Amino acid sequence: MTSRKPTVHYIHMEECCTLSFPKAPKKSYTVEEAVEAIGFGRFHILLLTIMGSTSVAEAMEIMLLAVISPVIRCEWRLEEWQVAMVTTMVFLGFMSCSWIWGYLADRYGRWKILLLVTVWSSYYSGVTSFAHTYVWFVFLRCMVGCGVAGHSQGFILMTEFMPSIYRGRILPLGQIFWLLGSIIEILLAYLIIPTLGWRWLVRISTIPSIILLVLFKCIPESARYYVSEGNPQLAAKTLNYIAKLNRSCLPPGSLAEIETPKKGRLFDLIDTEFRRTTLQSWFIWLGTAFAYYGLVLTSSELLENNPVCGSKGETKAVINTLETCHCKTFESADYQTMIISTLGEFLFVPFSPFVIETLGRRRSLALTMGASGIFFLFLNFCSSRGVLTALLFILRALVSANFTIIYIYTAEVYPTTIRSLGLGSCSSMARIGAMVAPFVAQVLLGTWPITALCLFSAVCLICSVLAYTLPIETKGRAMQEINPSSSSI
Repeated sequence: MTSRKPTVHYIHMEECCTLSFPKAPKKSYTVEEAVEAIGFGRFHILLLTIMGSTSVAEAMEIMLLAVISPVIRCEWRLEEWQVAMVTTMVFLGFMSCSWIWGYLADRYGRWKILLLVTVWSSYYSGVTSFAHTYVWFVFLRCMVGCGVAGHSQGFILMTEFMPSIYRGRILPLGQIFWLLGSIIEILLAYLIIPTLGWRWLVRISTIPSIILLVLFKCIPESARYYVSEGNPQLAAKTLNYIAKLNRSCLPPGSLAEIETPKKGRLFDLIDTEFRRTTLQSWFIWLGTAFAYYGLVLTSSELLENNPVCGSKGETKAVINTLETCHCKTFESADYQTMIISTLGEFLFVPFSPFVIETLGRRRSLALTMGASGIFFLFLNFCSSRGVLTALLFILRALVSANFTIIYIYTAEVYPTTIRSLGLGSCSSMARIGAMVAPFVAQVLLGTWPITALCLFSAVCLICSVLAYTLPIETKGRAMQEINPSSSSI
């Protein structure tokens, strides 16, 4: 008896062989995972140095307003409101362009916009030194404000390249660069204004911005931006450059591709997910700038002629001639006190990483804002120059800490597609506070000093409550690449 050949077994074995060895899935990683794997290294030190230097240039432009105000008041015989208008117009330009630069940075890249605004601000700052009328001076400083408004893109670049565990530790150190810029400007004013005049001070103050134009080529465009634009090849190239510079390795595999998200719109800031965060952040930014720039200008007013101790100011007002009132410039002691009060910003720097990482962003900001409000109230008491200097020293540390924390929080809370736009819109709101500050610090303070100082205090206390009730805490939170509520195209 013959048996049939079981051919079906061969087919079965062939199928088994096919099913037993599936292809291994291709490994991939996200930008967030790559940034964490690369870690902190030489690239980040270079990044902090160059992008932090944008704060040096910005601080010099802002402090310039405080140190030359007495000089231009004398040269053009300006009233108090005209002096205040100079600062207000600078921040008007700042407010008008902050959200525009943020909008453009989300579309065309952070690096390109940062280069553009640095050229812009350097040019108009230099041209300001040739202004021979008050109107031209105000207009040109307004244009400088438009350019300086885009310097925040440097902070965005630092935030997007920084590993999450280092953001709360390293980003607050950027405050050192702002402090350095402020002190350099005061020292330059002390040396240059009495000898060469304020015009040469303006020209020399543009040098840091010109140097930055050369150094920017050492920093690449944001990898997160490239991914949001649907260009993972350039993002991978940037990450490989960073890994090589840091002598580290990327995760195994290739950079994951994501669906190209919608372009960020201003409406996205007030959609369901971010509406409360945005609205509260806008007012906090307004109050932070109102307190910070108000204190900078209040310091010079309190040192020049402390209106809280009214009798002295009233006597001087009676005996001084009109010319003397217009031409009271800073003396050596005034510059020294300004430097001491500015050094107060160093006071919080050693503790800020610990406080921010321990308490979180919201509670840290609520704490420093509340303390700022209390110390503004202390300025209502007539005190000696030594006590006044100590109060200004501590208060300067607090108001600068407010700015540091709210910058970090805002850069972390929004996704990549609207991160620059979110920071730009908040910065625009801050300039409203900065525009109002000169009229409170230089006009209202001279007439009703208690009202002015209590107003600063009240705004800080309100911001403290708003900071504590922010709906999102960003401590230890991974940075989002796209807005979860937006649909892809």
